[in-house]
Amino acid sequence: MKDMLGGFELADGHLLGITTDNASSNYLMTCELQSTLEASGIEWPALRNYIPCMAHIIQPALDTLMSRLSVKGRTKS
Repeated sequence: MKDMLGGFELADGHLLGITTDNASSNYLMTCELQSTLEASGIEWPALRNYIPCMAHIIQPALDTLMSRLSVKGRTKS
């Protein structure tokens, strides 16, 4: 499997999950990985094993909340 994954070796066919930021291209990458692994006979459902980074989920929500509350961060003086 080393050649199919661009130099990465998958020991015993185990890959628990992938954690990334929330860029849509990262989810598409996990779908491509699923296809590559399936071609090698390894079941790895991307939807179940893709884990978006919680910090990248919380940050936009906090930005919106702070904006609505008109809270501004410290500025250099």
